[in-house]
Amino acid sequence: MKKWGLIGKALAISAGLVAVRLIIDISNYDILNLNNLITAFIGGAIFTVAIIFTGTLTDYKESEKIPHEIAVTLLTLYQDSKLFRPPDNPVSLHLREHIRSLTRNIVENFKTNTYDNESVRIAIAHINDDVYSLIDQNAPPQYVNRIRTELGTIDKLTSRVKIISETSFIPAAYAIAEISVAGVVLLLFFVKLDPYYEGMVIFTIIIALLVSILLLIKDMDNPFEYNQKTYADIDLSPLFEIEKFMQ
Repeated sequence: MKKWGLIGKALAISAGLVAVRLIIDISNYDILNLNNLITAFIGGAIFTVAIIFTGTLTDYKESEKIPHEIAVTLLTLYQDSKLFRPPDNPVSLHLREHIRSLTRNIVENFKTNTYDNESVRIAIAHINDDVYSLIDQNAPPQYVNRIRTELGTIDKLTSRVKIISETSFIPAAYAIAEISVAGVVLLLFFVKLDPYYEGMVIFTIIIALLVSILLLIKDMDNPFEYNQKTYADIDLSPLFEIEKFMQ
């Protein structure tokens, strides 16, 4: 579905647009001659959409790394919590349980598509309270610093997830992309195709290409959607594996 679902959706939309084009041809409304100005406009529109796609792809590649980085940080945090001795110290046991709770909280946020940073920070605060208690028990400073560093990394990464998921990539850029695609489609509706059948093939390919890229841009805007009918979501399995490991 991730590989072909979006293409199938784009082809279905393109088939509807081709049907509109056939109606226009039957009604003899194809009144525009294909000239250099029209081809330049089509090329410029495709170039514009490609630039916007490149900008969205940059954020997507960053998002692709975040679940793995969160998973590694949580695992490091959990393993570092075992450095405090004795291991059966009640505070150390509470620390590990609170780390498990933090992991469950983060995973649940991804599964429900909520990205509730307040609940994550409350879970981090419980871990901080355990760290303060360990400091009172003369815990080694280097171990405390490692825990504090990992907590800061988790806070930074989860905040980045919330920003990416709730903030659209330059709304004006989306408007430009949509207007460009709509302009090309509208223009191609009324262009005379000569030879006709070869022209219809090229018309269908151009429309399908532009529609699929536009759908992909919109889908990539929030790559963290879980269990939704989307085609460009990133892999969240590293987080699920870490939660299972801690359990």
